[in-house]
Amino acid sequence: MSKLDDEILALVKRVTEQAILPRFRNLAEGEVEDKGGDDPVTIADKESESLLREGLSRLDDAIGFVGEEAAHANPTVLERLDSACWIVDPIDGTRNFASGKPPFGIIIARAEGGLAQSGWIYDCLSGRFCVAHRGEGARVDSEQIVSHGSGRNPPVAAISLVFMEEARRQATRRHISPNYELVDIPYCAAEQYPRIALGENDVSIFERTLAWDHAAGALWLEEAGGKVARPDGTPYRVDEWNRKGLLGAATPALWDELAARYAEM
Repeated sequence: MSKLDDEILALVKRVTEQAILPRFRNLAEGEVEDKGGDDPVTIADKESESLLREGLSRLDDAIGFVGEEAAHANPTVLERLDSACWIVDPIDGTRNFASGKPPFGIIIARAEGGLAQSGWIYDCLSGRFCVAHRGEGARVDSEQIVSHGSGRNPPVAAISLVFMEEARRQATRRHISPNYELVDIPYCAAEQYPRIALGENDVSIFERTLAWDHAAGALWLEEAGGKVARPDGTPYRVDEWNRKGLLGAATPALWDELAARYAEM
């Protein structure tokens, strides 16, 4: 791994040990809040983001910082996605973390020109570290990986219906679900993207496409040889924070098949 990868790994390990794991299954009353719409945040999310911001500023303080909790507190933070910035999800999978169960992780991306240029995904419990830099392929820890499908027929799909309007949920159930073997979503992009690339799942549909959830994972899956794009085939951009709908697949062929069915909705 590069020097930057080593520095990011050291940072996420330190933040995990200091801010996250001490509160796993150990949250006190009042340390979990609802941001609205069954979207929890914990004291560990806030402390993790503060430590990550501090650590990333030491690596490069010339670019902006877009953290999930900072953006929730002040939505104008999202305007920084138009320029060079760090993008951080301090605990991805907070719903799981707050319930005392896996998976959950830390996601960091470095973006410029509206596109993720680098991405890092750290599983706080297993220590799995996914790394990608644009044009350089994808790795898990120090091993280069190539995305591959599950080989199952029908293909395996994890479809997030959580943020869909009811009409779209029904259309998804009619036009897409019958063509796949459906599995539960992990409520954690830090887990879902590795599941696609490593052969556990074949495809996934995401309705909400916030940059801290998807910037690193979309880049990593694409660099592994999979495909992530909007349903119309346009690339995922971090600065399109209000746009809904994103399709991910282990291979371009699986993506094309899913997109054709999605277009029938």
